[in-house]
Amino acid sequence: MLNHPSFAQWLARIERGLECCLPDRTLPPVRLHAAMRHAALSGGKRLRPMLVYATGAVNRADPDALDAGAVAVELIHAYSLVHDDLPAMDDDDLRRGRPTVHVAFDEATAILAGDALQALAFECLTQAPVGAEVRVELLRTLARAAGSTGMCGGQALDLQATGQQQSIDALHRMHRAKTGALIRGSVRIGALLGASDAATIGQLDAYADALGLAFQIRDDVLDIEGDSAQLGKTAGKDAAHNKSTFPSLLGIDASRQHLDALAAQMQAALGAMDERAEPLRQLARFAVQRGY
Repeated sequence: MLNHPSFAQWLARIERGLECCLPDRTLPPVRLHAAMRHAALSGGKRLRPMLVYATGAVNRADPDALDAGAVAVELIHAYSLVHDDLPAMDDDDLRRGRPTVHVAFDEATAILAGDALQALAFECLTQAPVGAEVRVELLRTLARAAGSTGMCGGQALDLQATGQQQSIDALHRMHRAKTGALIRGSVRIGALLGASDAATIGQLDAYADALGLAFQIRDDVLDIEGDSAQLGKTAGKDAAHNKSTFPSLLGIDASRQHLDALAAQMQAALGAMDERAEPLRQLARFAVQRGY
């Protein structure tokens, strides 16, 4: 599905960048550093850093200029998964086919590892090879994506709604924050590092907004249709926790129709962009069709 030749190169850059950025596990505090590496180097789709590279490629940005942004958004994502899996949150034992951090280590270490990954993300982003004004905007973008009106706020809305039936509007609002905010932030960071003009940023924002929602709807469908081995995490958790999801409110068929509409929106947002936008088009198809 992701067959553009750039993807393999970008994936190698992400893994190399994470390896270089994360603390050496032999340095004290050894247990904390080992937990951070367990969380961040456990594979995964790497969608968010891929979006940084793919967006930067629209303006032919040098990948060297995009590395710090790609690493930063993946570190934020890794931290969010560590905290999301905690007993006080979703209480999950499996992530990316491996024991979650609080299971592999302990709950206190998992909390600290998440905190440290978040801090490290901002430290890495300060090393982006851009001027001070752009660097400040990058930091602001990441902070908003991760904060109380973004990812953390969406998680709070999710916890608040557990066991209750939400309206479809409330579900959209929650997921645009919980899942969509960091996806939108990743695209915006790639656009800033790629020096996109205002018109292009507007197109990319529209693409990213649809992508974030599509990714979540597909997640909801997979939670019903997938299995734990396929997903790398516990399947069926949404129903077990009586959570509102797109399939529970709309049904599977209507959820798939919603995905098709979002796929069309993403392609329309990219419009007449040339072949440099092909990786973004492929990532849009991946979000809608993926099996994990």
